[in-house]
Amino acid sequence: MRIVDIREQTFPISSPIRNAYIDFSRMTLSLVAVVTDVVRDGRPVIGYGFNSNGRYGQGPMMRDRFIPRVLEADPASLVDDGGDNLDPVRIWAAMMTNEKPGGHGERSVAVGTIDMAVWDAVAKIAGVPLFQLLADRYGDGRPDRRVFVYAAGGYYHPDQDLKALTDEMRAYTARGFSVVVPCRVQWRLGTDAATVVAVVLCR
Repeated sequence: MRIVDIREQTFPISSPIRNAYIDFSRMTLSLVAVVTDVVRDGRPVIGYGFNSNGRYGQGPMMRDRFIPRVLEADPASLVDDGGDNLDPVRIWAAMMTNEKPGGHGERSVAVGTIDMAVWDAVAKIAGVPLFQLLADRYGDGRPDRRVFVYAAGGYYHPDQDLKALTDEMRAYTARGFSVVVPCRVQWRLGTDAATVVAVVLCR
């Protein structure tokens, strides 16, 4: 069992919106595929991962440092003790070879995206959903059926006024969200006070 290839592709996900700090006109993300030699239903098992909107693609860092370290490692050092599956912890350790502790924030995006794809491949090889695999390994085997989520929205759109903002926030609560986060707040007393008041009163 081995990883035969790790591929990264950077894609544009630009849109005419912005939050309190950045605009998304040149936003990108990295899509990673971890290709294994394991075959299921006549096809190789491939794990996929992508980084979050707002973090930018990290292709150069992945291709220059982290992907080569995994592909150059002894394949036997990247599988679990039984040889039945890949070992995400050992693969993570291979990626982090010769990296100082802490490091910079962009590195966590690069490593985390590959790590996500590795875990996806591990779950597919095991033949179980990833949430069940994690519950079995790190819990009592019973995955949480309820997970806290919130709606992040309220980005600056061209020509969006406070009414459009409150309509958007109401739409989230109508879908069942109990917490919404307007991403446009910059803590400017004048305009942001009006934004916060509008969102609070729209409930």
